[in-house]
Amino acid sequence: MLHTPRTRRGMVTSPHHLASEAGLRVLRENGTAIEAAVAMAATLPVVYPHMTSIGGDGFWLIAVPGQDVVAIDACGAAAAAATPELYAKQGHATIPWRGPLGANTVAGTVSGWAEALRLNETLGGEMGLSRLFEDAAWHAANGFVVTKSQAELTESKRAELAGVPGFAEQFLVNGEAPREGQLMKLPALANTLYRLAAHGLDDFYTGEIARDLAADLERIGAPLTAQDLAGHKAQRRAPLSVKVRCGQLYNFPPPTQGLASLIILALFDRLKITAADDVKYLHGIVEATKQAFLVRDRIIGDPGAMIEDPTHYLQPSELDRLAQRIDRKAALAWPAPVDKGDTIWLGAIDRNGIAVSFIQSIYFEYGSGCVLPQTGIVWQNRGASFHLDRPGPRQLAPGRKPFHTLNPALARLADGRVMVYGTMGGEGQPQTQSAIFSRYAMLGVPLQEAITRPRWLLGKMWGEETTSLKLEGRFAPNIVRQLRKAGHQVEVLADFSVSMGHAGAIVRHAESIFEGATDPRSDGAAMGF
Repeated sequence: MLHTPRTRRGMVTSPHHLASEAGLRVLRENGTAIEAAVAMAATLPVVYPHMTSIGGDGFWLIAVPGQDVVAIDACGAAAAAATPELYAKQGHATIPWRGPLGANTVAGTVSGWAEALRLNETLGGEMGLSRLFEDAAWHAANGFVVTKSQAELTESKRAELAGVPGFAEQFLVNGEAPREGQLMKLPALANTLYRLAAHGLDDFYTGEIARDLAADLERIGAPLTAQDLAGHKAQRRAPLSVKVRCGQLYNFPPPTQGLASLIILALFDRLKITAADDVKYLHGIVEATKQAFLVRDRIIGDPGAMIEDPTHYLQPSELDRLAQRIDRKAALAWPAPVDKGDTIWLGAIDRNGIAVSFIQSIYFEYGSGCVLPQTGIVWQNRGASFHLDRPGPRQLAPGRKPFHTLNPALARLADGRVMVYGTMGGEGQPQTQSAIFSRYAMLGVPLQEAITRPRWLLGKMWGEETTSLKLEGRFAPNIVRQLRKAGHQVEVLADFSVSMGHAGAIVRHAESIFEGATDPRSDGAAMGF
């Protein structure tokens, strides 16, 4: 039987147990969910460095009881020097995934921590940065144990990353990938965390750390400058939202694919499916995904360059129209353009009911691969999602925000429950979100079981070109046969595939009972007290 922890005073979840422990320690010391989230967000770049970094972007959804949900956009924009002409002059038809030319957007997540903590002050939060960074800095300075996930992924990507500036010095051991169970220290990153705690988070963009970042970026040949860093600000925004029969769903607006996550669940709700994980369920939710992705890939990109309003597609009449396009017996021909990604999601809800859904990413595993020596920071390659020669909201231009697969999810259910949930996994994020929420909130599957049950992925996996419907091997053979008969191009993967992402969820019930769940595909933990 799967265990779902239940507590009365607060809960955290993340894809690494040491990060969850950092967040739980904050809650135990009367910290808020926002403070716990910052502690986890700072710890994960240390203990899970292949998945995230403070050199990436972040997005927040924060729900305070009795108030509107707040979205914080900590997405960095393209550098002033990042133009299609820059890449053409250097012989590139597309933006390189790795190396200095892939490091072409500002890293925004630290600004998001700062903006969340400003909101936190109005809610009575008062923990200082030195306390919030305590666990992260300790693990970086004194060492953490390399996970199987980090060891295997580093080995699989070693050939393409070994020559990227700074990577081998920080993440390889005598030119080889670290072993599972080996001790690793990140002293430069520890020092950066101490400096941020001493001088404040704005130092990342306008202070001494910013000067170090700019100098290292210039030295390796990245297009970012001190002016690009200084011009960045996190923004508070209104989330996207849609109503389904069991409650109100929230997700993040463009440049993220949050719209797709909401459309999938709204369409699935209209199909009125009554059982989880049978053929009708899987066919229906996959077909809803296709309709959502067709909208997403046509309209979503830099908000300032978009010509369509995403909220139009969340109107009941438009959702009804999209639902009518779903054939309940036959699969829509596929593929459509798809995307990759490497990310972490974490959640926290505190004793006062403040709920946080937060996601932080460097895009690919280890991002651009560039490690800046003075700070120990791995820089993201999110700007590789820009197009160089295709007009539209995803075309590269200075100051534009790149398309993001990131999208934190939150729901306020009609019976008083509040749920935060999410996952890493790029193209799979909306699909895993739909699996978790539809199973738990719509069809009554227990929370941990909703995450543990076999999942699916329509589209590409990392390093793969096939765009088939991929199923974990625990689905029954007769379900696979029926899906193929309906026209789905099905591939069967391992029983627990890392390609399905690292998901998590927390629910606060009206009686102030908390339950949490984490993904057995990750190294994480849901913890409460």
